Amino acid sequence: MTLAMTDEDLAFRDEVRRLLREQLTPDLVRATRLNTSVFSDPGPSLRWHRILHARGWVAPAWPLEYGGTGWSLVKRWIFETECGRAGAPSLSPLGLRMAGPVIMHFGTPQQKAHYLPRILSGDDYWCQGYSEPGSGSDLASLRTRARRVREADGTEAYRVDGSKIWTTHAQHANRMFALVRTGEDTPRRQEGISFLLIDMQTPGITVRPIRSISGDHEVNQVFFDDVRVPIEARVGDEGQGWTIAKYLLEFERGGAIQAGRLRAALERVLLLDTEGRLNSDPDLALALSMIELDIDALEATELRVMATMQVGQNPGSSSSSMAKLRWSEIHQSITKLGVRLLGDDALAWESLRPLDEHESDAGLADVARPIISQYLNARAYTIFGGTSEIQREIIAREVLG
Repeated sequence: MTLAMTDEDLAFRDEVRRLLREQLTPDLVRATRLNTSVFSDPGPSLRWHRILHARGWVAPAWPLEYGGTGWSLVKRWIFETECGRAGAPSLSPLGLRMAGPVIMHFGTPQQKAHYLPRILSGDDYWCQGYSEPGSGSDLASLRTRARRVREADGTEAYRVDGSKIWTTHAQHANRMFALVRTGEDTPRRQEGISFLLIDMQTPGITVRPIRSISGDHEVNQVFFDDVRVPIEARVGDEGQGWTIAKYLLEFERGGAIQAGRLRAALERVLLLDTEGRLNSDPDLALALSMIELDIDALEATELRVMATMQVGQNPGSSSSSMAKLRWSEIHQSITKLGVRLLGDDALAWESLRPLDEHESDAGLADVARPIISQYLNARAYTIFGGTSEIQREIIAREVLG
């Protein structure tokens, strides 16, 4: 897909390419190519984050008043596409695309003044406290409890007890946004839930690592034992958490531009075809054609979602669900094609993480090293952020009625 570009747009594209040539170092590109997770490792990700922040380009989707770029839809598309093609590390979405928009929309002036600059600078690294053991897709059944108490010094605070699971990068984060139950015996389970911003250094928080089948440590279980959270760290009113969570999920599932990065991932996978099998094997050729068509269709969906956001509206749950559904399934298809092209070498196992900080312990070239781990890691893409079944239900309910 191509967009009609003005001379100004073309000049901007050249400016982006110049930044990438000058600032995107080979080691950052290699880290991106060897990344096995949906999230970049914080080392290269934060380095790139701070480079973009110094240029004022770290938050293209944010309003100008909060430190955004004020770019047009076309410029945002150019920027994300060029970064994807060049192999720039992806930035953590938890602050820029999730906590940030929520604080802008629901936060107090004091919360905006404190948190938003720290998200822009990368000083705060966020994780998400949503899922719990027994409360995954059924998020409204969460049981982590926040009791409102009066402390000995006369101030009021919440005391949080419970557990969150599948918490991505909690081992690196210094902040968490979390849903907690502040009300009991409500008519609906969605009521009585509040949205808290939690300092991960607070006494009583324990982070326990979970090693995934892909060999990565990206998720964790987080335990809260009488953890004190100030009242002023609550976003919105008490009991408004479910409304805020739905707003945030629209930004988690939609609003990003993934097509460029998917094309770059596909191009890297195609480097495995050293024997020309994509030309001689009809099944492989068909798989490749379907992926290419799906990326084109996803790009059209992303542009439609961005056009909605450009005029100050949230993406809309059905559009966000469509974007999340398609990019996660396309990514799985790309990794599956990679395993098929890798052949017997898919049985080799890279045991050291992150891959870019270690030489291969399986005797593989860089182009082949991340493939099997990416394939295994991608099995979760259609589960986190709302399963594909949930996304289809949302689309059916809101589009078909």
